Amino acid sequence: MLTKDALGYFGSKSKLASAAGVKIQSIYNWGELVPEARASRLQIASGGELVYDSAVYDAHAKAKHAKGLNHENHPND
Repeated sequence: MLTKDALGYFGSKSKLASAAGVKIQSIYNWGELVPEARASRLQIASGGELVYDSAVYDAHAKAKHAKGLNHENHPND
């Protein structure tokens, strides 16, 4: 679940934080993706409009990992 989509759905950072059960300051640390622990809660709070998809998180982690291995001593798998 993309943070921008969740923010767009709830309309403000304060409403998003409330729905996610976190303090507003936490939203600033989320990055591109809503933390997995909060994504399922937001799916419920949005009545299914926002969808938690574990494959999105797996792909993001894999891409981030591959980016970190672009060193001459690491294979680029």
